Amino acid sequence: MRAGFPDFRLGNVLATSFTGTLSERHGDAVERIPAPHRLVDWLAVNGLAVDSCTTAQLELARELRESIHAAATAAAIQEALPASAVQVINDCSAQGRAAAILTPEGKRRWLLSSASCVEDALSVIAADAISVIAGERDGKLALCASPTCRAAFFDTSRSRTRKWCDMNTCGNRQKKARFRSRLVST
Repeated sequence: MRAGFPDFRLGNVLATSFTGTLSERHGDAVERIPAPHRLVDWLAVNGLAVDSCTTAQLELARELRESIHAAATAAAIQEALPASAVQVINDCSAQGRAAAILTPEGKRRWLLSSASCVEDALSVIAADAISVIAGERDGKLALCASPTCRAAFFDTSRSRTRKWCDMNTCGNRQKKARFRSRLVST
């Protein structure tokens, strides 16, 4: 990771981790991919290494991120998916030329074409979003209980009652606030 930028918030689901590149959406927003090279960094950390990224590709990535967030939020609260978000997700999914390959260790890895690597990587993220939003995986979409965050996340806990997008940030922050309020009231 390059110094001077906020850490990435990584999760087990590619699409919702990607939406986490903008956090605290209802508070002091934290942009984790403010420049093209940070998108390159994020993609590399998530197994989608690309050589470079243009400003236009970064803008496309942000448009996809916001579309996934809008569609995942709607799905989590069981509302109709925004048509514009669905269109962006579908367009990004269709324009890539990535291929899934099986590693000798039995893991899936993505092979990106050399011509348009960022678009290929975005197509993988869009396809992952489609799988999650369509309910093809074991788990459920939920929204973080933090009023400043409200990030969409994929809950795979046994009871499907997870409250926080990330216990180490949002959950911990809420626990500390409750603890402090108990100290003040006693």
